Amino acid sequence: MTRGRTRPAGDGYFDLVSVITVVDPGPAAVGSEPVLDPEHQVIVEMCGREPLTVAEIGAATGLPLGVVRVLLGDLDDAGLIRVTRPVPPAQLPDERLLKEVINGLRAL
Repeated sequence: MTRGRTRPAGDGYFDLVSVITVVDPGPAAVGSEPVLDPEHQVIVEMCGREPLTVAEIGAATGLPLGVVRVLLGDLDDAGLIRVTRPVPPAQLPDERLLKEVINGLRAL
C-alpha cells in the first residue's frame, strides 16, 4: 500500500484532527483523473460523502494511522484532497482579550 514509505509525500503532516475534504476537480478534469489504488479510492469515496478527520478515516478503514497518513500524502500531492489543520494554540486569541470584548459588549 505504501510502497515501503513510512512518511507522507511532500511536507504534509496529518494531525489526527485534521479534516480531509475531497477537492471537486470540475468539468475540465473529466477524463484526466489519475488511476488510484483501491485504498486511495476508498478514502476518496469516504471523504467525498462528508469531510472526515484522519482518526475517523483510520477507524473506518481499519488501517494503521501511519499508513493512512502516507495514503493521504499521496492524495494531497495529487491535488485530490484539501486538508484543514487545527489552529495551533499559540494562534488562538488570548482569554483576557476575549473577556474584555465580552465586557465591552455588555456595557453597550
